Amino acid sequence: MPSPTSITARRYPVVAVCFAAIIFDGYDLIVYGSTIPALLAYEPWSLSRTQAGAIGSCALLGMFLGAITAGTLTDRFGRRRLFLTCLAWYSAAMLAVAAAPTPELLGLFRFIAGLGFGGIAPVAIALVVEVARDSERNRLNALMLSGLPVGGVLAALAALNLQDVIGFRGLWAMGALALVLVLPFAWRVIPETTPHATPTPAHTEQTRTAPLRELFAAPALSGVLLFGLANFVGFLLVFGLNTWLPELMHEAGYSLGSALTFQVLLNTGAIIGGISGSTLADRYGSRPVAASAFLLATIAIGGMAIAPPPLLMYFVVLLAGAGSIGTQIVLFGFVATHYPARIRATALGVTTGFGRLGAVTGPLLGGILLSAHVPFGWVFTIFGAIALIGGLACLFVPHRTVRHTETSLAPHPGTERVS
Repeated sequence: MPSPTSITARRYPVVAVCFAAIIFDGYDLIVYGSTIPALLAYEPWSLSRTQAGAIGSCALLGMFLGAITAGTLTDRFGRRRLFLTCLAWYSAAMLAVAAAPTPELLGLFRFIAGLGFGGIAPVAIALVVEVARDSERNRLNALMLSGLPVGGVLAALAALNLQDVIGFRGLWAMGALALVLVLPFAWRVIPETTPHATPTPAHTEQTRTAPLRELFAAPALSGVLLFGLANFVGFLLVFGLNTWLPELMHEAGYSLGSALTFQVLLNTGAIIGGISGSTLADRYGSRPVAASAFLLATIAIGGMAIAPPPLLMYFVVLLAGAGSIGTQIVLFGFVATHYPARIRATALGVTTGFGRLGAVTGPLLGGILLSAHVPFGWVFTIFGAIALIGGLACLFVPHRTVRHTETSLAPHPGTERVS
């Protein structure tokens, strides 16, 4: 493994490549919501809203399995191998998604792609946290993870400008561009940061099981469960809102173009909220910032429920993005900096895996509520109340009882790293 000093010197290229990979991860996930109105209007399939929501959840169910599996495997086999594998996996799978001949196969292919979607984030977070200096871990992690809402913005803009030209299948196929635009650079830039990345027979069994045993031991169990609950809420908001916001706004009387504009604003707010929130977390700590951000989501989504005038609605949606999707970025940093390097990726994988169940629930919940003709305002009220639960979960995460000295490969300027 390269020396900590050489890896630290390369931290910005590593952040840039991880950012690009997360952009495509976000695009591939969120473009489905951007194309739902066109998909519902596709006569050969005649999908209901509930069916469309179920298909949207297939990728998210795959993400649940992918996050847990990749998070555990990367602590065993190394960050670099898992990062490259997940990136190639979900990019290639998007070609199958674009070519799906039936709704059933579309759901299956999105599930397969979801295995890669779920795996890439825990590995990328662990990489960035381990190459960054302690004073910049949350900020660099947020810059990298802002690729998720950037991908959402690109998905909405692509749907606005290209859907009439290339159709929803063409928009889905664009996700495979990561194979040529990102993978070659990742191969050259991504380092190995995992201690004992190539296990020997003598410690293979211990490496496979020790992180999970440590996470689920009695003193740490409550933290894992609370982080899992907070992630569940965060992902429910991210994918529930991104999947159904265009359709909800369209149903509320806005044109399709205006409805997609709201999705752009939602993800723009997420970029602002994620970066500013994580910068504050480096200074004041992740716990109060994450809890406050969930409270902002509760207020903003509640504001959307009263359907204010258009200009005010634009501002409220921006705040909702900062408090929901942006909070998920802060929450990732909270988990990553809470645990030591030896179990960091496993902790991220397990807690993110719980979160992916929320990602499955969000589109399903939205589809069920809309199919039941629940009023526009009540749909947002329900999502806002759920956000409050996430804030409470963050507040009750227990403080660390032991100071972790191996939080980063990067030493503070002028000091030596304690190993």
